[in-house]
Amino acid sequence: MLYLVTNRMVGHQIRLILLWMMRRLLLVLKFVAVPLVVGYVSMLLQRDSLENWYPTLVKSSLTPPGYVFSIMWTLLYILMGLSAAIVWSKQTHGSWALKLLYSFQLFLNLLWTFCFFFMRMPLLAFFVLIALILMVVAYTMGCYMSHRIAAYLNLPYLLWLLFAAYLNFFVVMYN
Repeated sequence: MLYLVTNRMVGHQIRLILLWMMRRLLLVLKFVAVPLVVGYVSMLLQRDSLENWYPTLVKSSLTPPGYVFSIMWTLLYILMGLSAAIVWSKQTHGSWALKLLYSFQLFLNLLWTFCFFFMRMPLLAFFVLIALILMVVAYTMGCYMSHRIAAYLNLPYLLWLLFAAYLNFFVVMYN
C-alpha cells in the first residue's frame, strides 16, 4: 500500500516537473523565434540587392563570404532570443526598460537592413547601425546588472555589430 501511495506521488511530481519544463521550453522557443523572424524578413528585404547591387560595391578585404553572414546571423539571433527569454522570465527592477531596449534594438536591426539593402543607402544605414550599437550596449549593460547570463549572450552580437559598422563604413567611404 505504501508503495502505491509513494509511486502515485512520485508520478504526479514527475508530471509537474515535465509540465514546468515544457512551459519553459516553449517560452524559450517563442523568444528565439522572434529574432529569427526578424532575420527572415531581413533576408527577404535584401534578396534583390544581394544579387544585383551588393556585388558591384567596393568592399573591405575583411568582408566574409555570404554564407558566413547567414551562419553568424542565425547564431546571433538565437543568442538574442535566449537573452530575451531570460529577461522576460525574471522580473526585476527595471525589467521594463530592458524589454523596451531589446524591442527597439530589434526594430533598428531590421531598419538597418531596410536602409542598406532595400533603399541602398549605406550612409543612412551606418547611422542606424550606430544607434543600434548604442541600444545593444545599453541593453547589455542593463542586463549585466540583473541578468548576467543575458548580458554575456549579447556580447557576440555587439562584437559582430562593431565589425558590421566597419564594413558599412568602408562601403560608405569607397562607393
